[in-house]
Amino acid sequence: MRTLYDVKNDRKTISDALVATRNERTVEAAKTNADVEIIKALNAKEEALQIQFDVLDKEVKRLEDEQKASLAGNPINNSVDPKTKTLSAKATLIRETIKGASVPSEVKAALGDNNSTGGEKILPSTMTTELLHEPFVKNPLRDISTFTSVTNLEIPKIDFQLDDDDFIEDTEIAKELKATGSVVTFGRNKFKVFAPVSETVLAATDTNLVETVEAALRSGLAAKEKKVSFAASPKAGEEHMSFYQKTSGGASIITEVEGATLYAAIKAAVADLPEDFRENATIVMRYADYMDIIETLANGNATLYQAQPEQILGKPVEFCDLAVNPVVGDFRYSHFNYDPQIIYDRDKNVLTGVWDFVLTAWIDHQIKLKSAFRIAKKS
Repeated sequence: MRTLYDVKNDRKTISDALVATRNERTVEAAKTNADVEIIKALNAKEEALQIQFDVLDKEVKRLEDEQKASLAGNPINNSVDPKTKTLSAKATLIRETIKGASVPSEVKAALGDNNSTGGEKILPSTMTTELLHEPFVKNPLRDISTFTSVTNLEIPKIDFQLDDDDFIEDTEIAKELKATGSVVTFGRNKFKVFAPVSETVLAATDTNLVETVEAALRSGLAAKEKKVSFAASPKAGEEHMSFYQKTSGGASIITEVEGATLYAAIKAAVADLPEDFRENATIVMRYADYMDIIETLANGNATLYQAQPEQILGKPVEFCDLAVNPVVGDFRYSHFNYDPQIIYDRDKNVLTGVWDFVLTAWIDHQIKLKSAFRIAKKS
């Protein structure tokens, strides 16, 4: 079944051909040695194209009337419950996008989009806000790092200053600020997230459809955040986003602290942090490494297995399988920023025949102060 979007495209193609035929006939008729047979052929072609255009134009109007009728009974317009209205609007946006149809202005208005042009592919503000700012349980950095959504963000590396700035002279922080400047400028690194949508999901209830698509998108965003933060071999242009970034000489950008065991290395890394950072420090490490530490320390005693990680290591612990070497530090200085103009679209997965609801987003992760972190390594 052809959608309104498909029929509109067909009508545009026939309309362009009709205009081109009329122009060609006019040019031919203006010639002093015009061929009458060519003019007659062009007349016949124009008549045929006009019939095609009229049929498609009538079909477009029929489909538009159907769409308006369906919207008249849509929960978006009738519901007094804001949550139901938002849920229905999200479901309609996803369905219309997958079908290739234009998203009704009522839908975008319900999702907080004040742009009435209807031609943009910018994700409405309600969906953008929820996707970017609701807690992501699958990304441990969501609970400890800073997250914003501001265009062309620039912020100071240090949150406060004193009238006498000698308090940071001759320290690791002062040297870093002198070398790299006191302001962080966030860039835009493009990536896409694909949420597969099958026909059965598309035909499901609004709740099932929205939950399925949003869960996939959130998982994709969380995976990207973790991937760039703990990339051992970052992509070109994304090197600065990784805690494991190396200099051209192969040295770690963040100070590495070694110990005879990983447990000793973590303890030493915490102790090596400047006092202000150590006070708010968190440890991000692999769960398997933590269990190895517990097994070694317990030595057959089951008591340690029941203790909280903070009781064992002295600081709060977040687990992430990508943290091949534990990262210790004040994660307030780990800052993610999204460009608020996230673009949505659709794409056909030729391998499965399933449609994808696609988000194009721009992210940057800045480690505002490298001296706020340490990497623990077993020597």
